[in-house]
Amino acid sequence: MLRRLFGKSETKSQDEVKLEESLQKTRSGILGRLGAIFQENEITEALWEELEETLIMGDVGVATTMELVERTRDRVEREGIKSTRDAYLVLKQEMVRLLESDEPLHIDEPRILTVVLVVGVNGSGKTTTIGKMAHYYKQRGRKVVLGAADTFRAAAIDQLKIWAERAGVDVIAHEPGADPGAVVYDAIRASQESRKADLLIVDTAGRLQTKFNLMKELEKIRGVASKLVHRAPHEVLLVLDASTGQNAISQAKSFKESAGVTGIVLTKLDGTSKGGAVLSIKRELGVPVRFVGTGEKLEDFALFDPVAFVEGLLGDS
Repeated sequence: MLRRLFGKSETKSQDEVKLEESLQKTRSGILGRLGAIFQENEITEALWEELEETLIMGDVGVATTMELVERTRDRVEREGIKSTRDAYLVLKQEMVRLLESDEPLHIDEPRILTVVLVVGVNGSGKTTTIGKMAHYYKQRGRKVVLGAADTFRAAAIDQLKIWAERAGVDVIAHEPGADPGAVVYDAIRASQESRKADLLIVDTAGRLQTKFNLMKELEKIRGVASKLVHRAPHEVLLVLDASTGQNAISQAKSFKESAGVTGIVLTKLDGTSKGGAVLSIKRELGVPVRFVGTGEKLEDFALFDPVAFVEGLLGDS
């Protein structure tokens, strides 16, 4: 069952509003025409063909498009729906079903210390995302510490320190070239000391071109975390640049294999017209989208909500 209908009377949360606003470029592009397609057509073969074509052009991806159209069409026929308005609502509902996840976000579970690893290629917005996430959870009463385990690049450590300062949280870092496992060890110990933190967010290296070494490095980091904290890491979040569209999915598959990714964070959603690719991510990876970057400011970060996403994607039409 959907968590709520697509009604306009319900008061929206700040996260939902930010998410919808970030999709303005996608909504003003190809996918913004979906409502008009249903208004201008009767429920005929031509409607389903135009819907299919528009979704593919909107960067939803061929396989995901076929599944969406088939699910929508089957329900319309099975439920005897004659109104195009109701058929459009079914499409929205099927999009939400595609994006929803039954897996809880483990960051929110009560425990003494939650450890989150953040992975992603350089340039995806990984460090910025960590800073925003730290601010997001600090504003919600969490005690946050950052771990600078991307020791391969000196710039990554410096950037993380800058974002930590902006967010008003501490960062544990070693010198460039240091052992990432040692950084994680010290970061966990520092977090545990006098209950300094209940949420540790760890930056990790993003070098896809050395996949074997990256995998070994991440395995070591995971091993250190699991020895010091029960069931850690509790989340492994992959940062993806939404502006890369369908290309983000192949990138994500590589990281899922090597890093044990449990969730996705989408960045630069506000600056792209390729938001439709989000619909393919969970279907292709079996991993839910958890957060989105909704702008360039520290506070431009929101929890992903499937209903708000679909509303933002398609507009009020």
